Amino acid sequence: MSSKFADRIARVQPSAIRELLKYGDDPSITSFGGGYPDAALFPAAELQQIYTDVLSKEGATALQYTASAGLPGLRAQIAERMSKAGAATDADDVLILHGAQQGLDLVAKLLINPGDVIVTENPTFLGALIAFNPCQPEYAAVDMDSDGMDVDVLEATLRETDNVKFIYVIPDFQNPTGVSLSLERRQRIIELANEFDVLILEDSPYRELRFEGEALPTLASLDAEHRVIHLGSFSKILAPGVRLGWVSAAPEILDKLSLLKLAADTQSSTLNMTAVTRFLESFDIDAHIAAMCEVYRAKRDLMLATMSEHFPAEVAVTRPEGGLFTWVTFPEGFDATAFMAEHALPEAQVAYVPGGSFFPTEQRSNFARFSYSGQSDAEMVDALSRLGAILRDQI
Repeated sequence: MSSKFADRIARVQPSAIRELLKYGDDPSITSFGGGYPDAALFPAAELQQIYTDVLSKEGATALQYTASAGLPGLRAQIAERMSKAGAATDADDVLILHGAQQGLDLVAKLLINPGDVIVTENPTFLGALIAFNPCQPEYAAVDMDSDGMDVDVLEATLRETDNVKFIYVIPDFQNPTGVSLSLERRQRIIELANEFDVLILEDSPYRELRFEGEALPTLASLDAEHRVIHLGSFSKILAPGVRLGWVSAAPEILDKLSLLKLAADTQSSTLNMTAVTRFLESFDIDAHIAAMCEVYRAKRDLMLATMSEHFPAEVAVTRPEGGLFTWVTFPEGFDATAFMAEHALPEAQVAYVPGGSFFPTEQRSNFARFSYSGQSDAEMVDALSRLGAILRDQI
C-alpha cells in the first residue's frame, strides 16, 4: 500500500513526544515528558455549571452548526484581550481554531510549497515541525541564547537564504527551552522581517503563564506592516480538552486561512465555543490565570532546586520566568535518548523528552526537555532524586 501514499507522507514520522506519552498511563513511571497543564487547576466545577446551563437553555443553538470563523462573541472577547495586550484587534481579525496546533497546520498549507524555507529557533517546538513537514519545507535553524533567537545570525540567514516564507518563533517561555525573547530582539525581528519581506508566525500559547519578570509586548503589537500571524490558545489558561485556539492576521491572510479551516473541519465545536464565551462572561479568567501562575512558580522552583541538589554539577538547566518547561543540557557526548532507554526508565522509572527531535536540521543528543507542570511535589522530588543518583554514576 505504501506505493499509493503521497510523497509528503514520507515526512510524517512518529514523534518523540507521542512515543513517550504512553508512559503517562503506566503508574510505575514518573513522566516529565508531556506538556500537560496541572489537571487540578482546571475550573471543572465552573465548566460543569456552564455546560449544564448552556445545554438546558441553549441546547438547540449550542449543538448546531455555526459560522466557520467562530462565534462572534468569542472572537470579540479574544480581540479585546489582544487589544489590552497592545495589539489593536477587533472580532473580524480573529479566526477560532481547533487548538493552536491547527493554526500551525493551516499556515503551512497556506504558505509553503515544497522546498520553501521556514526559519525557526534552534531548538524549536516539535509539534510545529510535525505540522510543517507534510508541506515539504526546508528549514533554516537559528541558534538561541538566554535572550532567545540570535538576531545577528537571523539577519545573516535571511541575507543568504532564498525562498524564506516565514520566521517561526515562540517569544514567551519557548517550547522546549523555556527561554523568552528579549524586547530588543523582538523589535529587531520585526525590522528584519520588514527589510527582507518575510512573514512572522508568532506562536504564543504560554504568554499568560508568566510568574516572574515583566510582561513583554507581543510581536503582533510591534508590527506596523501586518506581517505577524499570531496564534493563541485556551489549552494552557483554561483546559486543553476544550480544543480551542485562535489566529489573528492581516485580512487577506485570515480570509485564506478561513477557507482552509472550512475545508479541514467546517468549524470548531459550537458547544465548546459557547461554554468558553460564558466562562469569560461569568468568571474572572485573569484571577484564574494568576492562581495557576502561583502554582507553576512553586513547581518550577521545586524542580530547579531538586535538580541543583541531586544532578551532577556538569548538568545545566534553564530558569524560565513562566510556562511549563525547563531545558536540560548534559555534557558534550552524552546521549539523552540512550540514557533514558538504558537507565532512566528501567532504573529510575523516569521519562522525559530527549532533545534531539526539537532540532530541525541537525539533531543534538545531549539535551532534554522536562515539564514541571504535571507531577505532585512529592513525586517530583522523589523521581528527580532517583534520576540524579543515576546521572551521578554515569557522568
